[in-house]
Amino acid sequence: MKKLESYINGQWVYGSGEGVPMVDAVTGEIVALSNTTGFDLSEVLHYGRLKGEVLRKMTFQERGNMLKKLAFYLIKKKHYFYDLSYRTGATKVDSWIDIEGGFGNLFANASLRKLFPNQSYHVEGEPIDLSKGGRFMAHHILVPKRGVAIHINAYNFPVWGMLEKCAVNWMAGVPAIVKPATNTSFLTEAVVREIIASNILPEGSLQLISGSARSILDEVQSQDVVTFTGSAITGRMLKSHPRIISEAVPFNMEADSLNEDVVFFDRGLPDVVAYLDYLKSSYPESFKTICSQHSYDKVFILKPWKAIYEQDNERYETFEQALVLHDFLVKTYTHYGYSIIDTPFGTIEERIDFILNHLNHSE
Repeated sequence: MKKLESYINGQWVYGSGEGVPMVDAVTGEIVALSNTTGFDLSEVLHYGRLKGEVLRKMTFQERGNMLKKLAFYLIKKKHYFYDLSYRTGATKVDSWIDIEGGFGNLFANASLRKLFPNQSYHVEGEPIDLSKGGRFMAHHILVPKRGVAIHINAYNFPVWGMLEKCAVNWMAGVPAIVKPATNTSFLTEAVVREIIASNILPEGSLQLISGSARSILDEVQSQDVVTFTGSAITGRMLKSHPRIISEAVPFNMEADSLNEDVVFFDRGLPDVVAYLDYLKSSYPESFKTICSQHSYDKVFILKPWKAIYEQDNERYETFEQALVLHDFLVKTYTHYGYSIIDTPFGTIEERIDFILNHLNHSE
């Protein structure tokens, strides 16, 4: 029987107990056993804080390129992850969103390096004069926290749930300790094994606890961060933990999956079909079926804007090619029955107001 290991303190280990079975959601077959008995979680947190020094000293450019390299590495392994994902009960579309969407988070955060200097910290805004004559001034300087980010994740997105959070804290120079939901943690463990094997991240940047970690919040400190995805009841209980309160530890909670009536996606399923049509590439008929079966309430489209358009490592097309691609997107969405809403050129704030006003006044 496979024993699901945790990656802590620089090594793969299994607890001293018998283990909790994780089952195939389709067949009921036991996939693996999970056990964390005997783990010293205070040592795990200390190891992350100590080893995190390497990540903290990296520049934004180095961190961003690191995320990009990791994303390309994981994409080459995606077919293996799909096989495991099906055993969690996920459909092909679920798996696509979870796995490749998770890798997409790495790409997206890697692109943020362009907004920051080639140094390990960021000077924010202008100096603030706090006294007459400028004898006493203040300036915001953003530096990495000297703690760890503890991520307690839900069962339904074992890859996305990990990488959407880790990508952020790695870009910010903070190491992560991931505690996935036990029943689907065998998929998270598989991805973490590949991440560790790649040697792309500095040692200590990622630790994994494959199973129970009930006492982990007893060990948090003021420089740590905790995120939680799951039920509101559990989230409120964790947020009120005495250690969280006494150390004033930042606690971010995403409860019961959806907290708003409106969810925005920067890309939709028909984008895939439009891009493949633009490239004159073939694809399975199932792609069209998926686009027909899964729809969106509103589609806002932003036409390429020559005044701000730039080519880079993520945007290969010239402006003229982008216009052609835009036409393919319009044609594809129209084909699937959408009435596309053109978002006018303007500042970010003006475009946000346009979209929100349209939503607020639509029936």
